[in-house]
Amino acid sequence: MSPSRDEVAESTAATEAAMYPQPVPVNMYEATGAVVVVAMLPAVTADDVHVELRPGEPATLRFYAHVRSSGPREYILHEWEYGGYERELDVPAGFGGGLEATLNNGQLVVRVLRGEQVAQSITPSVPH
Repeated sequence: MSPSRDEVAESTAATEAAMYPQPVPVNMYEATGAVVVVAMLPAVTADDVHVELRPGEPATLRFYAHVRSSGPREYILHEWEYGGYERELDVPAGFGGGLEATLNNGQLVVRVLRGEQVAQSITPSVPH
């Protein structure tokens, strides 16, 4: 017999409460006027992702995605978890003047602009 909707919701909430965000590997490079950070975030939408820039010495870039969990399953093979994801990085000196971010096909691209540091929090846009 399949679990009821309430049982699935209860189990999902318990699973989410016990989860820790997964670390996210990134690539970072300098482009004209910005440092660019690229990260893979499978199975999330742009509305799930938050990108933050915090001033400091050094400035800090943080991005995270909300948890998306599945209902209870008895896995035969279980090698990955549904998100959340989280990563925090120091920004090189001279950058931190603002953020631009896109999420397309599970790839997050964040541009940290050159300039005087500002605090900013954004949700990535989705290219059309």
